[in-house]
Amino acid sequence: MPIFNFKSPSAAFTVSDDSDAINFLKSNGNQYVNADTALQNSDIYSIVMQLSGDLATVQYKANMPRAQGIIDNPSATANGHAFWQSMFAQLMLAGECFAYRWRNNNGVDLRWEYLRPSQVSTYLLEDGSGLVYTVTFDEPEIGIKEYVPQSDMIHIRLLSKTGGMTGVSPLSALVNELSIKDASDDLTINALKQSIISPGTLSIKGGGLLSAKQKAARSRQFMGQISNSNNGPIVLDDLETYTPLEIKANVATLLNQVDWTSTQIAKVFGIPDSYLNGQGDQQSSLTMIKGMYANALNRYVTAIVGEMDSKLSANITADIRPAIDPLGDDFATLVASMAKDKMLAPNQAVWMLQYGGFLPDGIPAAIDPASQQITAKPPSEGGDTGNDNSTNQGSNQQQ
Repeated sequence: MPIFNFKSPSAAFTVSDDSDAINFLKSNGNQYVNADTALQNSDIYSIVMQLSGDLATVQYKANMPRAQGIIDNPSATANGHAFWQSMFAQLMLAGECFAYRWRNNNGVDLRWEYLRPSQVSTYLLEDGSGLVYTVTFDEPEIGIKEYVPQSDMIHIRLLSKTGGMTGVSPLSALVNELSIKDASDDLTINALKQSIISPGTLSIKGGGLLSAKQKAARSRQFMGQISNSNNGPIVLDDLETYTPLEIKANVATLLNQVDWTSTQIAKVFGIPDSYLNGQGDQQSSLTMIKGMYANALNRYVTAIVGEMDSKLSANITADIRPAIDPLGDDFATLVASMAKDKMLAPNQAVWMLQYGGFLPDGIPAAIDPASQQITAKPPSEGGDTGNDNSTNQGSNQQQ
């Protein structure tokens, strides 16, 4: 009689070098900034909002109905777009995102549950044959699950320092930039405050005759005069001269660092800075900028599709056109150009526009008013290039 060993797999060590690396952005040696604080930066919020929204708009298509169903409706508590945008927003902030796969006894996915990085600990098995996870659920009835296998987790990663086992947050490359931006913001606020009530130098002729206490008392008296003047003129006698302090040129130049840090943030996430601050390279055309953004978006899509391919055992493809061309104008222009150059027949062009959702499915066949001949057939009659006999036959029936 065979003897089976049901010994639980043992985790040798944690994969992450930093216990908080997947939860927080390290701003300096001893401090951490959580995601809420990072999103208070307008540039980071803008880029995370845009990228996560566009990645959720991308159409992910599977060649299996079950896989397609769980991709379209993964969560029981949120709609598909909201779930995926939350996943991809976490991917932008932490470099990786997690979801637990609730499955039945046959291994069929029932729903996926979004997990914060703080709920998940990743471990490598002693023999290096795979990863296991310790997951802390918010539901008290579930509690903590240990030794969760890879097959039960959706774990999407970006750049990795551990051979693809964990991801690195893009924000980790912005430590210095964000520190400069914070200091620049503080300096700007102080400069604005001082532009209304600016400290300066009060020179009193014959000041050598005044003691330190008398100088301090005169300073307090003068500042009280400023605060009580209600933006009125300041009255000085012939023995006093007041000179407001000015911001040095090099300090004023530092106030412009806000644009520089915006460019750095866009560079870290790999998108054109014109998508972030509306300016960027003025020499680049709109088509070139959209092409660069499409390339950047495709880098993230590749990581997402790779994880879905691995866990769903299906062939997953992604169509990024809805994200970069929401109205379909560029697609229609391309199809029209191909039809004009005789690369597509008219009925093929109509079929492509209907397949892409630019034209409705029930559009009638196009008829040339002069010859009363059908010039383009709808997709329901076939996607071939057509022939003269069928066209003439349709024309006779029309007459």
